[in-house]
Amino acid sequence: MEEIKFSEFMIHLIFTIMEFKHVVSLFSFVRLPYKPFQAYSSGQTAKSIQTNKKEKPSHASPSSSFILLALQGIHAVEYVVTNTATGTPGGIRFDREIGIEYTKKIMGIINRFVWELLDERTAADRKPVEVVNLYVVEFNGAEAITWGDNINVSSIYLQGYQGNLTWEFTSLLYHEVTHVFQWNGEGQAPVGLVEGFADYSILKANYYPPAFAKPGQGDRWDQGYDFTARFLEYCEGLRSGFVAELNKKMRHAFNESYFEDLLGKPVDQLWKEYKAKYSNN
Repeated sequence: MEEIKFSEFMIHLIFTIMEFKHVVSLFSFVRLPYKPFQAYSSGQTAKSIQTNKKEKPSHASPSSSFILLALQGIHAVEYVVTNTATGTPGGIRFDREIGIEYTKKIMGIINRFVWELLDERTAADRKPVEVVNLYVVEFNGAEAITWGDNINVSSIYLQGYQGNLTWEFTSLLYHEVTHVFQWNGEGQAPVGLVEGFADYSILKANYYPPAFAKPGQGDRWDQGYDFTARFLEYCEGLRSGFVAELNKKMRHAFNESYFEDLLGKPVDQLWKEYKAKYSNN
């Protein structure tokens, strides 16, 4: 039987119309490779096509971060992890190299990190999320898909990833957990900006892969993912706390004027100045 290849649009469409338990939002976010998407077989994932380099571990170990964050108070969010792909190569690799207990632990650490990054220090600042579900699911075409408080990780992607899978999985979760807790203007914010926030989390956690965009790369401020993450990093350099303030403004709506409100310049001008700063790189 011929293998079906999914585009980003098809992935988005299929997973937003399927009836899963605990679906709380029709807005889904798809994590794709850091290079242009290309179809690949179940034995070869996009990451293995992209690079064979070995990633460097984060400077902060999960165990030390966990101790530090535990001092900040009792965690109110529950993490439920389900491997629906047991018996498949990817599901087996998940159980062998990552496991449910590690996944729950790192989700808690990342949850606290995201709250800190976005300055969501009180219940009033945060989304009212009580349970975050993570499913390891057999699907092709993307690394992970998140909607509402549900994170779906591709077992096919886990199967074919070449390198330190625990490191890569942790990096992936920084992106996906950010989607759970960030604001998106109730769907009004550009998808590229929403994805940029999620990759900004990866960047600030020092869990970004070698193929991550360098400062100044990209064609548009809302191009998304690592390109937009680097632009947000630049804006944060202009005003400390910018990213958290922009996220707060996006709680109920979105307007490009938010950039001018916070930085005194239209976003297109900021982008031009950003590109000019790194024009010689």
